[in-house]
Amino acid sequence: MMTQRNRITALFGIQYPIIQGGMVWCSGWRLASAVSNAGGLGLLGAGSMHPDKLLEHIEKMRQATDKPWGINVPLIYPQIDELINTIIREHVKVVFTSAGSPRKYTARLHEAGIKVAHVVSSSRFARKCEEAGVDAVVAEGFEAGGHNGREESTTMTLIPQVRRATTLPLIAAGGIGSGQSILAAHALGAEGVQIGTLFAVSKESSAADSFKQKCLLLGEGDTMLALKRLVPTRLVCNDLYERIAEAEERGASTDELRELLGTAASKRGIFEGDIENGKLEIGQIVSSIERIDSVADIMHRLIDEYTVARQQLIDHV
Repeated sequence: MMTQRNRITALFGIQYPIIQGGMVWCSGWRLASAVSNAGGLGLLGAGSMHPDKLLEHIEKMRQATDKPWGINVPLIYPQIDELINTIIREHVKVVFTSAGSPRKYTARLHEAGIKVAHVVSSSRFARKCEEAGVDAVVAEGFEAGGHNGREESTTMTLIPQVRRATTLPLIAAGGIGSGQSILAAHALGAEGVQIGTLFAVSKESSAADSFKQKCLLLGEGDTMLALKRLVPTRLVCNDLYERIAEAEERGASTDELRELLGTAASKRGIFEGDIENGKLEIGQIVSSIERIDSVADIMHRLIDEYTVARQQLIDHV
């Protein structure tokens, strides 16, 4: 049963080993609190918040839920020290870090009584996480939306390799969109999952309605990995993506690619709803989403699917 306690549920004090991705422009207090209230671990996406805006969302989280929650912090954030100071000062209990080395901040966060998980794309980085002293590792395959590893390893390839490489509690991410895929991740050695795309297209997501509606229309192959000379990122194949792909095909410089993106490209696309000229980050599993559901409905479906799939597997073995 998914409700049985394991190292992930015990570490974060949650009912189900399901963590919501801390996605830029999607993961505000409404989404994060809804996931926590449904038994998972909600994460505020600090990557799209100035410190004062993050403080506002922290205060609203405390009003919206009494369940465990945390904050996702990309370590490439421009005001990272101010962000870390805010998190410590506000006595946040859980931090998920990504896009950098966890070594610099993990000890300081631990001193403040904060649990730390870090997102990796390879078993080599997982081992470095263990050396840095993090409490758990998120192994993310390249099916995931947004920033991605350069290795382009799929989740099913990555999870067993990371499981062999580290003894840390392991969370699978990338392409997790059903109870069946949660069961598969558990079979490969993961003890929990992190889900982004399903929640990005939920009712409580702070993404623009036009972005969510665009996502409902996407089929297989309608997202692609791009910007490999900058930071590999999975994008919807819109007009901006086509311009990026053409520039990369002819060997455009990193400066030219940055100029092509313009300022606040993700905000322009995901939050403001410019679906053709904005940078639309979403995972491959988006092609399976047929409607915009509430977080509660998504969580119930995942748990029911997992329970049925597990029993079917037992019956057929």
